[in-house]
Amino acid sequence: MAQNNSANNMIATHQRRNRTKFTADQLKILINTFNQKPYPGHATKQKLALEINAEESRIQIWFQNRRARQSFQRRTEPEQALESSQAHRQHLPVESQATLDRRCRTCYTSSQLRTLIKAFKNNPYPGIDSREQLAKEIGVPESRVQVWFQNRRSRLFAQRKREPDEILEQIQDEGQNP
Repeated sequence: MAQNNSANNMIATHQRRNRTKFTADQLKILINTFNQKPYPGHATKQKLALEINAEESRIQIWFQNRRARQSFQRRTEPEQALESSQAHRQHLPVESQATLDRRCRTCYTSSQLRTLIKAFKNNPYPGIDSREQLAKEIGVPESRVQVWFQNRRSRLFAQRKREPDEILEQIQDEGQNP
């Protein structure tokens, strides 16, 4: 039974979401918004999602990819890097705007956390199908489940990195206090 379950997890891990294809009209709206504000806040992404009839998480990914492409193009054209970085600073939101646009922190109930932790122990790298099923089960958007898993993996990595230092400190403390 355990082998069957791990086989299912392996299959779910390698499934990917289908590529999102935006129409020319949708791209025009996204590009215009990107030119005005390359780092849109949560409220702006929600408004765009409604306007172009797409998931907010897909819009977030589009903006990330667009910024990455722009960054790559800047690296390949060093003489334009200074100009584009100065232009980029002009588009950064004012602190008060950033606070208003920011997504509210997602608070999980203890039962939601138990479900997430259990799923993480079974598979720290769930596929899209697993994340969507988990999101439906606990009642949060899939994008929040994805971020929770990313943060949890990062936290686990940081804890494992600290462990050798903590063990050394304990040994040194024991050596000084016999």
